[in-house]
Amino acid sequence: MRNEMTLSFVAIEENEALARMAMTCFITPLDPTLEEISEFKTIVSEAVTNAIIHGYNCDGESMVTIHAIIDENKVTMTVEDKGEGIFDVQQAMEPMFTTKPLMERSGMGFTIMESFSDSLSVESSIGNGTVVRFEKTFSPVTEASRMR
Repeated sequence: MRNEMTLSFVAIEENEALARMAMTCFITPLDPTLEEISEFKTIVSEAVTNAIIHGYNCDGESMVTIHAIIDENKVTMTVEDKGEGIFDVQQAMEPMFTTKPLMERSGMGFTIMESFSDSLSVESSIGNGTVVRFEKTFSPVTEASRMR
């Protein structure tokens, strides 16, 4: 099975939930386990939140775009913003690093995304935005797995 979709929305915090739910609906044909759904929703949530808060400073005008492809039992997804960009991607991916300590940001977003995905990459350019790309493979659907 192969499927593909693109979703764009305004950079407001309320749209993080929209992105999470839309992408969860998109992967339902893969018959994911509850654990897989939870991990996937967390990755989407972290990537979208980073775009809204760090990329656009919650400006309420700019657009975040998600592009996802299902190929067999693997999902490849990008979350893209055209915002501020990340000055030092390697440093931003370190656990506990945050550029928004006054907003009580924990600095664990990239660490969490990495732990729940099969692969994660981040491309960024100051003033041109950031693209977060990840892959996640879901358990193959079997008759036994449907009985869970």
